[in-house]
Amino acid sequence: PFAVELGMSYGNPSMASAIAKLKAQHCDRILVFPLYPQYAASSTASALDAVWRVLLKTRNVPAIRTINHYHKHPAYIAALEASVREHWRVNGGKPSKLIMSFHGVPKFHLMNGDPYHCECHVTARLLAEALQLNKDEYQVAFQSRFGKQEWLKPYLVSTLEALGKAKTKRIDVICPGFSSDCLETLEEIAMEGKHIFQSNGGGEYHYIPALNENDAWIHAMTSIALENLQGWVSADWDSVSAKKDNELTKLRAQSLGAKE
Repeated sequence: PFAVELGMSYGNPSMASAIAKLKAQHCDRILVFPLYPQYAASSTASALDAVWRVLLKTRNVPAIRTINHYHKHPAYIAALEASVREHWRVNGGKPSKLIMSFHGVPKFHLMNGDPYHCECHVTARLLAEALQLNKDEYQVAFQSRFGKQEWLKPYLVSTLEALGKAKTKRIDVICPGFSSDCLETLEEIAMEGKHIFQSNGGGEYHYIPALNENDAWIHAMTSIALENLQGWVSADWDSVSAKKDNELTKLRAQSLGAKE
């Protein structure tokens, strides 16, 4: 019964087109669901800023509710666990070490109060617990650093170099901060990461794909969305009834002198 539209901050379909489509379906309450599990000013907040920029130009602004994060939601953790276990089933069991790599940000974000670093570690701990890993069987790292300033540590590149030099037999790398794969995960992590690890003496290297269209993840997204809609939008809502209500409201307004 709910209308769902996709909007991108820096691509198409745009946020503006997504909101326009929802308004065309007479949605007067919109839940914004940024697909960033861990909150960061540079990702989640940036996506929300894109929504606000559209609404600043809107005369009749719909009610807005946002999902700030879902880094420890049981359904999200369960989807990650299922993905890792399936990878292990197909690839001969556990690796020597599981690397949970998150997109890096400059350290000053943390010092300024951004919860991202903490939420990454919470996700990693909960996933490790679900997989029944001890502290020696997994490690957190941060990728994609550039520039000269200090970023969140440990850096993934340094971690891969060290594990390679230690002649680690096999590592698996997962990026829990990405809901779907992109150039960063498919090239930087899956390809460049493998080269760094193996050129330093490491053995097998496996990248565990993002959740993408995984059924468990689709169910998790549904659960998270419904929880945030509960008590706010009726499950009986439909665009046809909403359109009729809006048309009646419009007619009443016109009878009182409003212009079309």
